[in-house]
Parts: sequence; structure tokens; C-alpha cells
Amino acid sequence: MNTFLKIHDRDVIGTLSTFDRMIFKGYLTMLFPAGAFGVFLSRQGVLLKDFGRYVEAASAQLKAHAQALAEAAGRPFLYLQSATTKRSGAGKEDLARSIMERDGIEEGLVCVLSVLEPARSFAVQGNRQTHRLEVVRRERKCLHFYFYYVDAEFGLIHVRLQSWFPFTIQVYVNGRAWLARQLDRQGIAYEQYANAFTWIEDLPAAEELCRRFAHRRWPRVLDALARRVNPLLPLIRRTGFDSYYWVLDQGEFATDVMFRNRHALDRLFPDLVHDAITDLGAEDVLRFLGRKLSGHFLGEVTTDLKRRPEGRRIKHRMKQNSLKMYDKWSILRVEATINNPREFKVLRVVTTRHGRSRRWQPMGKGVAHIWRYAQVGAQANQRYLEALANVQPKGKAIAELDRLCRPTTRRGKRFARFQPISREDCQLFQAVLNGDHCINGFRNRDLCNHLFSTAATSHHERLRRCGQVSRSIAKLRAHHLIAKIPGARRYHVTPRGYRTMAAAVSYRTQDFPLLSRKVA
Repeated sequence: MNTFLKIHDRDVIGTLSTFDRMIFKGYLTMLFPAGAFGVFLSRQGVLLKDFGRYVEAASAQLKAHAQALAEAAGRPFLYLQSATTKRSGAGKEDLARSIMERDGIEEGLVCVLSVLEPARSFAVQGNRQTHRLEVVRRERKCLHFYFYYVDAEFGLIHVRLQSWFPFTIQVYVNGRAWLARQLDRQGIAYEQYANAFTWIEDLPAAEELCRRFAHRRWPRVLDALARRVNPLLPLIRRTGFDSYYWVLDQGEFATDVMFRNRHALDRLFPDLVHDAITDLGAEDVLRFLGRKLSGHFLGEVTTDLKRRPEGRRIKHRMKQNSLKMYDKWSILRVEATINNPREFKVLRVVTTRHGRSRRWQPMGKGVAHIWRYAQVGAQANQRYLEALANVQPKGKAIAELDRLCRPTTRRGKRFARFQPISREDCQLFQAVLNGDHCINGFRNRDLCNHLFSTAATSHHERLRRCGQVSRSIAKLRAHHLIAKIPGARRYHVTPRGYRTMAAAVSYRTQDFPLLSRKVA
């Protein structure tokens, strides 16, 4: 990333690396082993044959609690007919945001949404071999409650609670929403586009805040949210079963390269996308995500490009993990998404028969490893940017070519466009770029000598040729390809003229024939 920043230091004002979307999940893991849920019921004096009535009463208690929370806060409790998602065009978060903006909620509960969704849950069924009832886990549909809060620390979050045992819980947090609130508290000015920071007054202070965010004591925060929405947790603890075990189910760690303006990024981004598609292969993607290509690798590595209304997005996938790059106004964002952390290693203390030692072990999903998530994500993003550091931007040249293909006006007079790769215009460009003109420039007469292979046979013909070349010189000047030398009837080629005309001649005489042979 340092190389990328050095090359583009004139256009970049800084970078910021931190978590974006984070999805935590909590599991009552002590209920999962075989026979554990039966023990949980027996400690309350509930028989397996009464399982149905018991769990229905528990679910009713959760629903009543959710309704009571909404009523106490004076907020809506809404039942959704379908599990709306962003793919369907109407996400639950969009609905919550609209309610928040409509009612001007700045802190506290926004709404509670209830929706029927699939879940992994407990059931009791008979065993034909043992002729006894037993507890099994199976897929089923049940109500889920979405509690949307504007949290004083994290901004808009949601807590999703499954209404049927084992009451799996999900918490959504956005790292950049958290950072914005921290910057507000410290009085650090910033500018945002959506959830991306386009400018921060004190970048080192913001980076220190991001480091603290990765080392936060997450179990304490998440347990407090779980106690708020699940009234059955005290009962579960009293019966000897612990509270939730928290994991980071999905973590997005993004590195934002902040360009000075949208135009500066526009000149570079198309070429970054092109090189990422054409030059980066499966082996590169594995390297970015900390793997080596070997015969033991079992999985799929893919790359795809998607066009969105906001811009373009390129995504590289390695099994369940991915790395993507996209633009957000003047922000170039590279984002590592980790769904399966066991593809990476973490340094842990392990106990063996020889004693305790530190070894690199596969990384689990537990929230104790979030600091390592941040390290892995930052390293993947850095490798990706380093690989694209030497991309040569063609956007500026393409823009110049576009201007050359459009009519222009100079001193109130309109001049026609060029056809850069036509035979006539390329002959004119070659005549202007002739090496004989490098020192003293060229005159009308010099271009006539290069453009016409034979001498004029009459005075009228000489005047006709002179007028034709004069019009060409005026057109070249209007397009800023040449400039007049003061005090003389001579002209020299401008830097833009060298770039544009040389590129057009090179494409017609070299690149196009080569590409034509490849296609044939």
C-alpha cells in the first residue's frame, strides 16, 4: 500500500482501515450436546412429552417481551408478511431507517419487526429402536424479532432473536458508524459520503480509534444487548447452562484510499478494474488472502465484475472468503470479507505433554480473535493495492482522445473534429511530428513538402495547397495540438499534441494491425 500511495501521492489525501459491516451471532452452546436439552427440561420438572407446551409458552413469553419493549418506548411493533431483503428491493434496515428519519429518533429503540424465517431448532420425536422420546435438531420456520436501536456508541444497530429454542441471536454493527460517533465526541471534523469518510481532519487520531475498536471487549457489549431482548436468560443460567457464546459470523474489513476529488479517482479506476480482471489470476488471489497454491488446495477461486448504479465492483472469491474493490464517490475501497476464518492462522498458547508453547493454529470465529481479523484483513488489502500500484492510468489519454473527436471553438470560430485514426489525419499528424521540426518548428511550406509527394505544377495549385495546409494548422491550433512561436510564422508541437498525435499514429500503424492478426 505504501508503493500505491507514493505513486499517487498527488491525488491521495490519506487512507483509513477499519471494520465495515460486522455480524455477530450468539449460541447457547451448552444446550447443543446430546441429552443436554433433556437435562435442561428435567431440572425444571418438564417431561419430554410436554416439550411442545413448554417451548410454545417460552416463545409466547419472548413475543410478549418484545411487544412490551416497543409499547414502553412508544415505538411500532410490525409483522412483515415476507422476509424482505435488499435483493427484493426492500430491506428491513431500509424500513427501519425510514421510520427513524420519519420520527426523528436520535437514540433508543426505533422499531421491532417480526417475521417468519427458517432456523435451526430443537424438536422431540420418538426413536423406533429404543421406543423412547429424544431431542433432535432440525430445520424449521419460526418467528424472529428484529430490534432496531440507535445506540449511543454504535449508531443504528439491530438485534435479531430467534423465538424458538435455542434462541440464537444476531447483532449487526457497522464500524464506520461507530467511528463517526467517536469523532463527534472528540470534536474532530470530517466529511462523509454514505458510510465512507471522504476527509478527516485528524487522520492519525482516527486510525488510533480504529485500532481500539478492534481490541474492544466485545462479550460485555453483546451480553448487555442479549439481556435486553431475551428475558429467559436468567432462567437458563439458574439451571446451570451458561449464557451465549459469541462469534463473528461475518466481518468486512475495508481500506479506504481517499482521493482529493471524484475526477482524480475517475482517471485511475477504470484502469485498476481492467488490470485486476486481466492480470490477476487465481494464484494472486490466494496470495492476497494468505494462501499458497498447492496440490492440497480443495476449493474454487473466482473473479467477477459487476456494474452498479454507483459504479463498478470487482470481487475475488476463495471458497467462502472474498476480496473486492469498488468506488464510492472519491473513495477507492478495498474490502476483505471473512466468512470462514479457519483459512487463516492465529498464534495461540497450546498445552502439550511437553508443556505450554505458542503455535500457529487455525483461527476460529470467537470474538477473542477480532484483533486478528483486523490484521488479516489489513494485510490482504495491502497486498491487493501493492499488486495494482504500477497500473498506468489511461483515463487521461482517453479523455483527450474524446475531446479530439469533438468539434471545438476558438475565438468564436467553430472548428471541425479530427478522426484520429483516419488516413488523412494520421498523415497530417506524421507530418507535424516529423523530427526535422523539433528544433526550429515548422512552417506552412514545411508541411506542404511532407503532405504532397509531388511539386505543384502551377501557381494556382500552390495557393490551393497553401490554403489547405493553413486550414489544417488553424484546426490543430484550435485543438491545442500545436502553438505559434511568438514573433515568427512558425509553429511547435505542444506536450498534449505529442501525446495525442503520437498515440493515434502508433495505434493505426502498429497496435491495430497486431490486434487484427490476433483476432484472425
